[in-house]
Amino acid sequence: MKQLSIAGLLVLMISTSGIAQKTIISWNKNQVIAHRGAWKKNNLPENSIASLRQAFKINCFGSEFDVHMTLDSVLVVNHDPTFLGMPISKSTYKQLLTKKLSNGEAIPTLESYLNEGMKQKKTKLILELKPQNMGKERDEFLAESALQMIRKLKAEAWVDYISFGYDICTYIIAHIPNAKVAYLAGDVAPEKLKADGFVGSDYHYSVFQKNNWIASSKKLGLTVNAWTVNTEPEMEWLLANEVEYITTNEPELLFEAIKKSSIANKWKLKWSDEFNVKGLPNPTNWTYDVGGSGWGNNEKQFYTNADTLNANVDKGVLNITARKADKENKNYTSARLATRKKFDWKYGRVEVRAMLPKGRGLWPAIWMLPTDWKYGSWPRSGEIDIMEHVGYDPDTVHGTVHTEAFNHVKGTQVGKALIIENPYTEYHVYAIEWFEDHIDFFIDGKTYLTFKNSRKNFSEWPFDQPFHLLLNVAVGGNWGGAKGIDESVFPATMKVDYVRIFQK
Repeated sequence: MKQLSIAGLLVLMISTSGIAQKTIISWNKNQVIAHRGAWKKNNLPENSIASLRQAFKINCFGSEFDVHMTLDSVLVVNHDPTFLGMPISKSTYKQLLTKKLSNGEAIPTLESYLNEGMKQKKTKLILELKPQNMGKERDEFLAESALQMIRKLKAEAWVDYISFGYDICTYIIAHIPNAKVAYLAGDVAPEKLKADGFVGSDYHYSVFQKNNWIASSKKLGLTVNAWTVNTEPEMEWLLANEVEYITTNEPELLFEAIKKSSIANKWKLKWSDEFNVKGLPNPTNWTYDVGGSGWGNNEKQFYTNADTLNANVDKGVLNITARKADKENKNYTSARLATRKKFDWKYGRVEVRAMLPKGRGLWPAIWMLPTDWKYGSWPRSGEIDIMEHVGYDPDTVHGTVHTEAFNHVKGTQVGKALIIENPYTEYHVYAIEWFEDHIDFFIDGKTYLTFKNSRKNFSEWPFDQPFHLLLNVAVGGNWGGAKGIDESVFPATMKVDYVRIFQK
C-alpha cells in the first residue's frame, strides 16, 4: 500500500508539474507578429537581439526571424542571404564576425536567439528557414540542423515554423510531432495544406484578397497569417476578416488599429469589395444606374453601363470618372454604381475609404436608397447620404438624411457639413452606423452627426427596411451646378479604396 501511495504521489507530482508548466507559458493574446523583430520605430537593426527584445517589450504575440547556414554549418539569424555585403552561405561564421550591426551586435546565431527568446514566456518565436538555393539535400540539412538545436535547448514550446520552401516545411512536419508549420509562398490552396499536415497558411495579404482563401482556411480549421502588412487599410481589412495573425514591420501601428477596429466594437464583416480585380468592377457586387434623365436634380451627365472609361478598377482602387463627352444629348458621361439586389441590408456599419475629385460643378456622392420603397417614392421611403460634396464649396463634405418630414424641398432637411483636410489628395473613411433607433455619421472614426428615431411614424423614420449603397460622380444639377461648371476640371475621378459593410 505504501509503495502504491508513493507511486500515486509521484504521478500526481509529475502531472501537477506538467500543468504548472503549461500555465506558466501563456502567449500574448493578439494578432501581432513583429517582422524581423520590432525594429522600425526605434531604428534598431532587423533580426537583432535588440529588435527581438523590443517585440517582447510591446507584447507581440510573435516575433519572426530568418535563419541561414554559413559555409561551416553555423546557423545564423539574418533576413537576406548576404550579411553586410558578405554572402552567408559562402562565408564562415568567423568571417561574418568581422562585421557588426548598426547597434554594435554581431550577427546572432540561432542558439543565441533561442536562448534570448526562452527568457520570457509571452511571445512566440516564429522561425523562418530560408531555402539555400543549393538543392533539396542542403535545405533538409538546414532544417535538421535547426531542429537539433531546438531539441538541444528544449525550445520546442517557444517555436513555430515558416518557410518559402515546401520541402523544408514538410520535413519539419514529418520530424517534429505537433509542430506548428505554415507555408509562405502563396501558391498552394488551403485544401492541400490541410492534407499535408500544415497548421495554416502564411501568405502575402494580396493572395487572400484575390483567392478568398481566408474563408476556406477557416472552414478547414487552418490558421491564417498575412504578411507583410504595413498600412492601416490592409490591417483593418484583415482584422475585419478575423485572421489569426498579421506579420508587420509596424507592430505599434497594428496595435493601434486593433484598438479602434470595427471588430473591437463587436461588428462582423458581412460584405466588402477591396477592388483587387483589374478592369470593370466585380459584376457579382455591382450593378449600374444608366441614363441621362437628370435623375430628379437636373444633372448634366449621362450614366454609362459598364464602361471602363467611367468605372474601372486598377491597382486596388475603383475609379469613377466624369468626362466631357457627348452621349444622347448630354455633354458629360460618368458612372453610378449600386449594390441593389446584389447586397441589400437593414442596420449595420458602412465604411467607404475614398478620395474626392476637385472642381466646380462636380457632385460626388456615397449614399443609400431603399431597395423596395416600402413607403412609396422619394422622399417617403428615405435616403441616407453618407458623404456628398459639391465642388464649388471646397474641402467641405455633407452627411444628411431625407424623409417625407425632413428634406431639402421643404427646407427641413437634417444634416451637417464638415470641413476636412486634403479630401482631394488623401483618402478619408466616410462611415455610418445605422441602428433601429438612430444613425451616427463618421469621418475618419469621429462622430459628427446623429439622427434619432422619433418613433412617431414613417414620415420621420422610414429606415426600418433594407437599403443598398450607391457610388457616383454627378455633373451640375440643382445643387452641384448652382455656381456653374468649370470645363477645365475634366476628366475628374472619385477614387474608392474599399467598401465594407458590417453587422452585429
